Amino acid sequence: MANLVRGLTLTSAASLNIANMIGTGVFLKARVMTCNVESPILVLAVWALAGLMVLAGALCYAELAAMLPRAGGEYVFLREAYGSRAGFLWGWSFSAITRPASIAAQSVATAIFLNIVLGGAIKDHLVLASITGITLATLLNSYSVKATGSLATFFTVVKIVVVASVGICAFVFSSGNWLHYALSGAAGACEAVPSATRGGIAGVAAAMTAALWGFQGWALFTPLAGEVSDPQRNIPRAYVLALVTVAALYLFANASYFYSMTPADVASVPLSSSVATEMLTRLFGATAAALMSAGMLVSSFGALQTGIAPAMRVPYAMAADGLYFQFLNRLSSRGVPVRAGVFAAVLASLLALSGNYDRLTDYAVFSLWLFYGLTASSLLVLRSKMPNAPRPYRVLAYPFLPLLFCAVTLALLLNTLYTQPLQSFAGLAIIAAGLPFHAYWTRKQTIAAANPVVLLNEKRPVPQDQP
Repeated sequence: MANLVRGLTLTSAASLNIANMIGTGVFLKARVMTCNVESPILVLAVWALAGLMVLAGALCYAELAAMLPRAGGEYVFLREAYGSRAGFLWGWSFSAITRPASIAAQSVATAIFLNIVLGGAIKDHLVLASITGITLATLLNSYSVKATGSLATFFTVVKIVVVASVGICAFVFSSGNWLHYALSGAAGACEAVPSATRGGIAGVAAAMTAALWGFQGWALFTPLAGEVSDPQRNIPRAYVLALVTVAALYLFANASYFYSMTPADVASVPLSSSVATEMLTRLFGATAAALMSAGMLVSSFGALQTGIAPAMRVPYAMAADGLYFQFLNRLSSRGVPVRAGVFAAVLASLLALSGNYDRLTDYAVFSLWLFYGLTASSLLVLRSKMPNAPRPYRVLAYPFLPLLFCAVTLALLLNTLYTQPLQSFAGLAIIAAGLPFHAYWTRKQTIAAANPVVLLNEKRPVPQDQP
């Protein structure tokens, strides 16, 4: 019987996290954040605060993952802290909407950048290109966990080079001016940015949400904890290494934008473009825009490829517990949950049919941060519930760090409920839709436990897929 393989080293685990985080946010969010807070200094401050907040959450996750290094990540943590229903609802939300929507959004972005690189040749076939990207990423993740880690390392190197190159070009080749940091972006065009999110506390909150989307993916290698070598040491290190690297790159890139362009120019970048593309076009002409699009294409597909990996593990872990579709409880001969990967790819492909990047991300964000906060709170519960469990890593400044993370997350959720009620309630409705499914599978387990014959059949080894 095949088992999950601990084939992810510190480098590949950190690379998965970096590749998951660096997508298109660093290229696309500077414009809207400048409209939100108007000041370049405040934009950089929000990026820094978002990085610190995510780091606080990651340190909470590091303790949990080092203590419970099993496939499933948050599903396992919430199940142990709050019971089967809480773990199931996270897994249901993750596998039914948040991860498929994120995968679909990355596939749509990848198709858009591919169309730009090809000079508009596939503008009428973006949906087909999106689904093709999802299929290719799923195939790449279905070979072996070592191959997945190696690809993540490759994409991580490419992404770091792309983001760093943008900043270097701005500081070395532009006739920039540090006085731009004293100017305001209030006069910018701010296309499609609601006036309610410009300036004041609402603007800061909106900018924080945008920055947090830029870091989105920071927790995505947690479901692969059962495949990390020496997990007690490598999981905490991978979190910290990945977040410090990404935060430094984001601050460097955004600092370069404002050195090269005025805040009003940044805020006036068209919705169909990016600040990085506009900046490089000014410096080097249209050829630079094509090269930037190629770099963003690689960055987006890298996030798509690494984002598939956790989407394969959660449905498998839930099915192995008898709380999901049992046909997903299969591993290939190389220890990869291929069926769960196909399941995730089908859901993501259906969502990709909409072709709307912003709508897809809106559906994902609220549910994601709701469960981030719950997962961090589970650390407090498990410290009391399992005081003698081995904890190779303990979060710094306990209990203040997890409490602070939970408090800030709650504030962001309340702000999102106020500013985006439709998307927020849609996310809550999807989560609640999992309750009858949990009741059904729990009842099925109860019946099986009361029937020795059924129970015997349930415990027989499950045939494995062939490679």
